[in-house]
Amino acid sequence: MVELFKQNLAIEPDVQNFVQLVLSAVAEMGGNSFAASLALLDAARRLRGAGAGTGYPLPVALVLKDLDVVIRCDTGHEITLMQLREAPALPRVERISQRLQKSTEVADPALLLQRNQEMMHYLDETRQRTERELAELQASLHARQQELHETMKQAETDPLTGLYNRRAFDVRLDTAFRRAMRQRDEPLSLLLFDLDYFKEINDQYGHQYGDAYLNKMAQAMLGVIRQDVDAAFRFGGDEFAMLVAADVSTACDKAVRVLDAMTGKVSIGIASINRVTPDSMDMESFVRQADDALYQAKRSGRGRVVCSAEKRGDCKGECLNKAAKDSKAAAA
Repeated sequence: MVELFKQNLAIEPDVQNFVQLVLSAVAEMGGNSFAASLALLDAARRLRGAGAGTGYPLPVALVLKDLDVVIRCDTGHEITLMQLREAPALPRVERISQRLQKSTEVADPALLLQRNQEMMHYLDETRQRTERELAELQASLHARQQELHETMKQAETDPLTGLYNRRAFDVRLDTAFRRAMRQRDEPLSLLLFDLDYFKEINDQYGHQYGDAYLNKMAQAMLGVIRQDVDAAFRFGGDEFAMLVAADVSTACDKAVRVLDAMTGKVSIGIASINRVTPDSMDMESFVRQADDALYQAKRSGRGRVVCSAEKRGDCKGECLNKAAKDSKAAAA
């Protein structure tokens, strides 16, 4: 196989010049120029389809493979133009190749300028097209991310109150508990709520009123937490919870504010983790402490806040009991 010459077909004059050089090469090697002309018409069409003459520097070569005269593109495609009757002598082929290589060394300033201008235009169009495609891809990715965010948000949101649901509680509690146990200088408090006598309220005033009452509770909770720091949850029915990145004293203050907003008709249990919490504490025990405190609040007459036995000394129980009584008095 002998490569006779190679040329970049960046602009249309390059394509036309390439065709003329191929025809002259075929004639010098003893081939049929008429047959080559017909074959070159189709070859030129295929080369333009591959990008020749559009400003893109498409490299092509004229190759002699045994008796076959072939156009080979750098893309890997080959176009067989014709077959010679006999192989030309090697010295003759070398002379033809040298002449053709010199012929491709264009010295015409006007043609060079045209080639540069068209190649710059091609590159500019390619850049603009790439930027558009990238912008469309980014917009599509953003839309998909938004869809995923909305889907995830719906999957973890209580449809009535807009609070996080039990599924979200399980995930966020696990993360928050692990962090609090790892970094003891960042306390964590879990508050469990149970609306007092909600079934009677719902039965007496109807489900519409009951739904409004649940939303009132949700707003009371959202009013005392910090967005993106703490979190409020509804498990379903009249059961609620809060995760607060604060110590038991701060958790107690927030509980009193919820209790006051609900006119003393909520039972609340609190458990907390701080730097003195033993390493043996696990998440199940943490939840059980809050649940036991909630049960104690209900058994003690409801409408009050009770801290877990482990934190009761920090809970300011007398103040909370007074707050509960004040809320009940205001309701009466």
